[in-house]
Amino acid sequence: MTTTATEDTGMTTRALVLVHDPAADRRERIPGALLPALSTRSVKHEIISFVGAESEPDLRDYDLLVVMGSRESAYDDTVPWLPRELAFVGAAVDHGLPVLGICFGGQLLARHLGGSVGPAAVPEFGFTTVGTSDPDLVARGPWMQFHGDAFVPPVGTEIARNASGSQAFLAGKVLGVQFHPEITRDSFDSWIERWDAEGDTPAGAVDVAALRAAVARHERRSALLCDRLVGTFLERTLR
Repeated sequence: MTTTATEDTGMTTRALVLVHDPAADRRERIPGALLPALSTRSVKHEIISFVGAESEPDLRDYDLLVVMGSRESAYDDTVPWLPRELAFVGAAVDHGLPVLGICFGGQLLARHLGGSVGPAAVPEFGFTTVGTSDPDLVARGPWMQFHGDAFVPPVGTEIARNASGSQAFLAGKVLGVQFHPEITRDSFDSWIERWDAEGDTPAGAVDVAALRAAVARHERRSALLCDRLVGTFLERTLR
C-alpha cells in the first residue's frame, strides 16, 4: 500500500487519512487545509489509498481516521476497492475510533451506520451555506460543495442541512459532512490535474475556471472554518 507520512517528531496522536487518487504525487495535496489543522494540534498524519492496494494498516496504530472524497459512488459495489474500504471504515467505527468523513467519506459512514446514499436530488458545485444545530462544530459556512450523490444520515443524527438535503451528521465519535472543508487552491488544483490526466473534466453545470476562482476568493475563510471544525471534533473525541 502506498503511503505518505509526516516526519516522526515524537508526537503520540496519529491520524490515518484515506484518499482515493491513484497518483501518489497528488495524495499529500488532497487533504488541503486538514493537514495544518491537524499539525497545529500535534496530530501526526499518514496518508494511504485503497485504490490498487494489496494490504491495509492496523487500526490499533491510529487515534483518528479521516476519509476523503472520491469520484466514485459510495453505493457502487462494483468499484474494486470499495468493499474492502467499507469494511475497514466500518471496523474503525465499530472499535470506537473517531472518524471524520468528507463528501464520499461521509456517504460511506452514513451507509455503514444504517443511513443511505444515492444520487442527489439537487447536486451542488460551489459555495453554499447550511443551517446548523451545532455551529461550534459545523458553522453556517460558506462551505465548498462538489457532489452529485448525497447521504441520508442515520435517524436522529443530522446536525446540518440546506436546500439540497442533509449536510452533516454526528453519531458518537463519527462526523460525516457532505461539503469539502479541506478545500484550498492547491487541493482543488490536484483535482483539476487528475481530470486533465484522465480526460474526464466535469461537464455541464461545472465551470471549472469560475469554481477555481471562487476557491481562491474563499481560501482564507475556508481554512479558518476547517480549523474550527477539526479543532472542535478533536476536542470532543480525543479527550
